[in-house]
Amino acid sequence: MRRLRRRWRGGLPAASAAPAPASVPAAARPAGRRPPPVWLFDLDDTLHDASHAAFGQASAAMNDYIVRHIGLTAEEAAVLRQGYWRRYGATLLGLVRHHGVVARHFLDETHALPGLEERLRCHAADRRALCRLPGRRYVVTNGPRAYAARVLRGLRLHGLFDGVLGVEDMRMFGEHRPKPDRRALRHLLARLKLVPARCVLVEDTLSNQKAVRRLGLRTVWMQGYQPPGARAAGGRARGGRPAYVCARIKRIAALRALQQFSR
Repeated sequence: MRRLRRRWRGGLPAASAAPAPASVPAAARPAGRRPPPVWLFDLDDTLHDASHAAFGQASAAMNDYIVRHIGLTAEEAAVLRQGYWRRYGATLLGLVRHHGVVARHFLDETHALPGLEERLRCHAADRRALCRLPGRRYVVTNGPRAYAARVLRGLRLHGLFDGVLGVEDMRMFGEHRPKPDRRALRHLLARLKLVPARCVLVEDTLSNQKAVRRLGLRTVWMQGYQPPGARAAGGRARGGRPAYVCARIKRIAALRALQQFSR
């Protein structure tokens, strides 16, 4: 019978809650066997084809928000949105820091995304592979938690993770600090009681992988939802592999074949 994973309501565990065991107790494992890794999955263009399902609509909603609340033209709004995304990892952070935007209002207004569920798609083999992947699993996304939960429900992946962490959960000193902020990522791992060397980030964005590699995590570059000929963040063609990327995959189903993560 397939082992069922407990449902997660989103966000970090309560401070008083006992953390879930990371693995089988050492005494119960065969000699020489290490516990399975802890998998940290990005959401968009990693677990699903967000370029098809959400990015265009979300970008248009953000542009419209900037026009209405900051007073820029549509062209200026697009430039500002893209600039803040490149600089901070999330447009939200730039708007909060420089324009006094209220984070919750911005997230609610820009992630309504009517008809999202009808556009969601992922590979059926990836869904089956996630069910069988040993080790704890978390989703860590720069998107809002409610959006992540909605995507996972729509893809029938919502029962497969030990935690769903959105941009609301990546905070330090009262500010949002989304990926690739290393200090916030270190803080997040500490709160979850995760050892960096046992964690693997599966992610489509190279700047985020570079940041976590410096913290001691291992990295998998997910390229399955990148269009042919696309260039990754930082200008590297998708055929190359930077030194901080431990492995490349095009399907989540390929993770179990990566033997270096079971050692």
